[in-house]
Amino acid sequence: MREGRFMVKEPRQFARNLRKVPTSAEDVLWQALRGRRFQGLKFRRQVPLLKYTVDFLCLERKLVVELDGKQHGWFAEYDARRTEEINGHGFELLRFTNHDVLNDLEFVLLKIAEAVTSPEPSYPHPWPLSHTGEGKGDL
Repeated sequence: MREGRFMVKEPRQFARNLRKVPTSAEDVLWQALRGRRFQGLKFRRQVPLLKYTVDFLCLERKLVVELDGKQHGWFAEYDARRTEEINGHGFELLRFTNHDVLNDLEFVLLKIAEAVTSPEPSYPHPWPLSHTGEGKGDL
């Protein structure tokens, strides 16, 4: 089975489509995070996780970074439930506005740095992870 426990084909295609048309804020943050440029950590963008597609994910630190545009104000209840569920699986979720990224990238990177330098959780991953990012265990 190629899809992992938490991913089906449709969310993978949805994530691919999102990667093709990033917002300007996503593009700015991605340039700072990609290719292990940020503290040597591997970040992925527009990744299916559980039943969601998250903006940025660092698996080794179990960190999710979400960028919220103006429309997220309309979905505050949904975002709160989503954050609670993701946190319940042992991930830390940071939210920033597009405005934050575009106008104060240093602040955003400082907050991400604080999150990744905090002690790692003592619990193991709830599912096996592949090293290639494909196949069984892939999110």
